[in-house]
Amino acid sequence: MSIQKKIESLRAKLHLYNFEYYVNDNSLINDFEFDQLMKELKEMENNNPEFYDSNSPSQRVGGQITKNFKTVEHKERMYSLGNTYSEEEIQDWINRIKKTLEDRTPSFTCELKYDGASISLTYEKGVLVRAVTRGDGTKGDDVTQNVKTIPNVPLKLRGNYPDFFEVRGEIVMPLAGFSELNKKRVSAGEDPYMNPRNTASGSLKLQDSSETAKRPLTCLIYALIGKNLDFKEHYQSLVEARSWGFTIPETLIHASSKHQILEYINSWEKKRGELSYEIDGIVIKVNDLKDQELLGFTSKSPRWAISYKYQAEQVATTLETVTYQVGRTGAITPVANLTPVLLSGTMVKRASLHNADQIKKLDLRIGDKVYVEKGGEIIPKIVDVDPKNRAPIENRISYIKICPDCRTKLVRIEGEAQHYCLNLDGCSTQIIGKIQHYIGRNAMDIEGLGSETVSLLFLEGLIKNTADLYTLREEQLMPLERMAQKSVDNLLLVVKNSKKQPFAKVLFGLGIRFVGATVAKRLANHFGTMENLMEANQEELIGVDDIGNRIAQSLVQFFKNPKNIELIKRLKSYGVTMKEETKALSSEILVGKNILISGVFETFSRNDLKKLIEENGGKVSSSISSKTSFILAGEGMGPSKKVKAENLGIQIISETSFLALLET
Repeated sequence: MSIQKKIESLRAKLHLYNFEYYVNDNSLINDFEFDQLMKELKEMENNNPEFYDSNSPSQRVGGQITKNFKTVEHKERMYSLGNTYSEEEIQDWINRIKKTLEDRTPSFTCELKYDGASISLTYEKGVLVRAVTRGDGTKGDDVTQNVKTIPNVPLKLRGNYPDFFEVRGEIVMPLAGFSELNKKRVSAGEDPYMNPRNTASGSLKLQDSSETAKRPLTCLIYALIGKNLDFKEHYQSLVEARSWGFTIPETLIHASSKHQILEYINSWEKKRGELSYEIDGIVIKVNDLKDQELLGFTSKSPRWAISYKYQAEQVATTLETVTYQVGRTGAITPVANLTPVLLSGTMVKRASLHNADQIKKLDLRIGDKVYVEKGGEIIPKIVDVDPKNRAPIENRISYIKICPDCRTKLVRIEGEAQHYCLNLDGCSTQIIGKIQHYIGRNAMDIEGLGSETVSLLFLEGLIKNTADLYTLREEQLMPLERMAQKSVDNLLLVVKNSKKQPFAKVLFGLGIRFVGATVAKRLANHFGTMENLMEANQEELIGVDDIGNRIAQSLVQFFKNPKNIELIKRLKSYGVTMKEETKALSSEILVGKNILISGVFETFSRNDLKKLIEENGGKVSSSISSKTSFILAGEGMGPSKKVKAENLGIQIISETSFLALLET
């Protein structure tokens, strides 16, 4: 047998042993024999580098150094899940689904909500080619080399798998491994890690992959993503993926009713302590993949999935003082300063008090013994006061009346829970906050110009708003603390390059209230230019998908302010992008047409059909109205939509007819 054949044979054996061990819980050989085969493979590969394979079992040990993790855009967005905390909220969610599905109750799946770091793995022809963190949902960091060191991540698949697809999962650190890791750290005189979730997440970003290999990580898969996967059900897809080599816990079940969902929730609330890893709730999904497509997504979450969160851990501590933070929109947030206490694996010193109503409701006093929990197990908040350990009534907290920064009188806007400082152009904290928002990664991404530098530039009088960033000169920056020639050159270069950022990022960077990154993209796509957007009235704004009254009012108010108009003019004069990049249309056959997509289709996904409409000059509507040109209908279009279309005299066409129309 040739050297190449021997190496390939050893790799195949080791892949098989890994598959049997991690998927079928079956040890074909003992650890010593496995280690000897691995040692033999490494020696043969070292002596014959021409037969290198990046997905060889030997690559599990790591060793590659990554100093800067490349940012990669997800082909399909990684959404977050909406949360529920009660039976009533689950019922409300089911009712919304039934309404969309025309009173039809679908079947569901229930899965454990693993508490770790989300990951997307891409496979081509059965080989792992990329591993990307969740990031902001639209793009994340390429951590492929580190993920390859995780023993149960299959480097090569077995069985009848698709040519190209992604799997979504969670990288977790089992409790036993976490405990053992901390024992080693303590014995070495180092501080122990605080919790498994943060440790798992941090392990993926270690620069040396051989260090990641030493971490006891495991990967649990919860979804398959891709076109033409030939599955009808979510449950079926995961069961099939298990046979290819992925770890899908046996805790996954079918559920045909709310009763079965609640049984699952209650059962695992009692048994969660028996698990080898941490969970923070249950994920409930609509099982039928066509139903999932019909239900679609909001701007943040899938409508066909939701999580049930278990009661968060609570601890008692003492409220020492209350301070007040000024946000970039002028909103005032009271913050409780606490006697430090360990909560869910992290040391908590501060907690949000949200607003004056919350303080009044709890009748908070300095010195109270309070109960703290992490809202959604992330942000600490005070949820109650110990009635037996109350401070004197004279210590009762009086909400501030003036801005802690600029001393302007605070205002509580009708219908709002928070107080505001309306000194938008004279409150230094607000101004600095707006500039810090503008330079952020999701906005203009001016890397190297950090929050501290923004504060320094403002305090030195060099910038008063975002437009001033483009007037900075070398002679102004050189005298500043920690500024050398190279750092000044780099700073001026990244500021200059930010002018090329797309219009949607500029729009988000302006910090208009309620206009997040997703809303900014929708507005940029719909209106095309800043000028068109500025001229739009409230009715026109509401006509855009996912734009409601609140967002529309905020936009109209923002563009009424002469100072905002002047800022935009200045940014434009410096060369900042103020229009969406125009893409060449495939044709103009749909120009001026508003088209509603409804149902599930045979050839294309709804997203693909939306792209086809836009590429041919049309616009996609979110609801039926007299402005709707026609309805592109697939399987499962609801009868109520048909009736409304008939009443309005709107044509309904099939996918086949639509494609024929484009071909003309």
